[in-house]
Amino acid sequence: MLRLEKRPQPSRLWTALTPILAVLATMVAGGLLFAALGKNPVEAIRVIFFDPLFNDQVASFARPQILVKAGPLILIAIGLSMGFRAGIWNIGAEGQYIMGAIFGAAVGLALYPMDHALIFPLMVVAGALGGWLWAMIPAILKIAFRTNEILVSLLLVYVAEQILASAALDLLRNPDGGGFPGSRDLSEWDTASNLELIAGSGMHWGVVTAFIAVIAAYVMLSRHILGVHLRLAGQAPRAARFAGVRPGMVVFLCFTVSGVLAGLAGLFEVTGPAGQISIDFNVGYGFTAIIVAFLGRLNPIGILLAGLLMALTYIGGELAQFMLGLPAAAIQAFQGMLLFFLLALDMLSNYRFRLVTREAV
Repeated sequence: MLRLEKRPQPSRLWTALTPILAVLATMVAGGLLFAALGKNPVEAIRVIFFDPLFNDQVASFARPQILVKAGPLILIAIGLSMGFRAGIWNIGAEGQYIMGAIFGAAVGLALYPMDHALIFPLMVVAGALGGWLWAMIPAILKIAFRTNEILVSLLLVYVAEQILASAALDLLRNPDGGGFPGSRDLSEWDTASNLELIAGSGMHWGVVTAFIAVIAAYVMLSRHILGVHLRLAGQAPRAARFAGVRPGMVVFLCFTVSGVLAGLAGLFEVTGPAGQISIDFNVGYGFTAIIVAFLGRLNPIGILLAGLLMALTYIGGELAQFMLGLPAAAIQAFQGMLLFFLLALDMLSNYRFRLVTREAV
């Protein structure tokens, strides 16, 4: 008989192999899903993973878009990973992303049509502030009243979505838009737009900030005492208290970092690829970033690679919808499979199967 037995220590081999095996398992299960929909599974997997990078007909457009999609995913996932390492579960990054976009866009629209070099920096500060303020709600409630940060941060996403709808329909609606919902197009206003730094590359300030966040997080986690405190708080809370780590300060710090980075992601998105505040501005980056964080093993370098991979599935998924007629729901299910298999296979890092005889049982 097979018995599931806890390992004395987590297996480093399985910890390293799990993300790779999860991707392979997702390809196989996704292929079966596509076959059930009447599509060629090999062709579907090729379009999703291969064509955006190597198909000459679409690669020139798809490659820059991979960076555009990866930027907010990496930025949000870096912030979330700090909390996850410390056992602080901020599930509401989508709401912080939305509020960062609203705050930043509101500052820019309030100064329209002024032409000044400080407008975009002010919008960046406002975006970071918006994300931080929204993250402080679950943080303060947890510190003061020991509420569950998972429930509070998640429910605040729906509140942020209602505020977004109100902003698009009323508060920030374009007065020259003929009554249609949505703000002015910020991408057409040079002093308030997040333009490409290198034409045709997809590289804008959001992508640059994501790379800076990866480097800063790596240095902090590997070279700074704060990284040790975060790991200690997550792995051994009682030992952390004896070491002088204050739980309230850890909660405050983790929500600050994740809120600021999520707010920045929203600001860079609304001033760049999205261009305006609209009812459907949020596309789930805050939730997808959770997959990116775990796929990257909460490691900054791993998150960078996982963000690029997830962005590839976004672009490849859009190509598969256009070229093969796959429904959007199938692509979303395919992306969700990645987290499912990652969590399922991650069990092997902490447990192992052992063959035992019935007499031993």
